[in-house]
Amino acid sequence: MRSRIGRCQQLMLFITLVQVEFPSRLRLAVTHPLDVLKVRLQMQLVGQRGPLTGMGRVCVQVVKNEGPRSLYLGLTPALMRSVLYGGLRLGLYEPSKHACELAFKSSNILFKIASGAFSGAIATALTNPVEVLKVRLQMNPNLRRGAIVEIQKIASEEGIMALWKGVGPAMARAAALTASQLATYDESKRVLIKWTPLEEGFYLHLISSMIAGTVSTLITSPIDMIKTRLMLQRESERVGTYKNGFHCAYPGYAYRRS
Repeated sequence: MRSRIGRCQQLMLFITLVQVEFPSRLRLAVTHPLDVLKVRLQMQLVGQRGPLTGMGRVCVQVVKNEGPRSLYLGLTPALMRSVLYGGLRLGLYEPSKHACELAFKSSNILFKIASGAFSGAIATALTNPVEVLKVRLQMNPNLRRGAIVEIQKIASEEGIMALWKGVGPAMARAAALTASQLATYDESKRVLIKWTPLEEGFYLHLISSMIAGTVSTLITSPIDMIKTRLMLQRESERVGTYKNGFHCAYPGYAYRRS
């Protein structure tokens, strides 16, 4: 009987992952150009001060100078990471939340936040090499080698640990993103059901998702920029390197302290 229940739970988890991850792949194919533009915007005026170029102008410059295909640079590693990261994150969240409920006999939002942070951080640490490869390809339209060749080149020229550049801020971002996104979604649904006429259905899920997406984006945008700049720095005295995430966020202060 227990084995049958266990198989049913595993089947339900698999169905949930398929239902969530398949639409996510379609979404990624559509929104990937925005991710390329985001990385280009984040790398503006590194180590300098001056007027920033807006997203519209950057998009026009990329299409004009590099061609429309440049908006899909790094799509292969992006899809690969999405499958691995999404599966790990969602697969770890429910067991972590369930373990907290069993251990502490509570479904408090703090335990949801902790479960989301844990699952997001672990998933990010395991998939960081693919993320490094993705942002490198997005920033360099002249790379015509395959993803495997490029990742071998990074490891041979900069060392194997270069594949985990920015893993600290990346884990912090993923923990904040997953915790805020999943926990806010759960809590938004609960509050909306309790205090509004909304019932379980499309509009409830839509409004809850919009709230969760807005909150998570506002929280994680600064950490995401730090993560991108750390991943794209090269081990070169000519270019210079950031010592850590804090140095990347506040280089002037870090230099004065050193």
